[in-house]
Amino acid sequence: MPKLKTHRGAAKRFKKTATGKFKRGKAFKRHILTSKPTNRKRNARGSVVVHESDQHRVKRMLPYA
Repeated sequence: MPKLKTHRGAAKRFKKTATGKFKRGKAFKRHILTSKPTNRKRNARGSVVVHESDQHRVKRMLPYA
């Protein structure tokens, strides 16, 4: 079998946890923040685990993660 290439865009966005799941940052926190409520900006902090239905997609993009 040939080597598989890592999807570089995915490698910058996802990290693998110790249990084998993937975590990601939350969206909508880059610009135009003055018009967004404080609650929404606060909720966009931190990271969350990728949804169960998307785990296999991320795993395929990151074969050696």
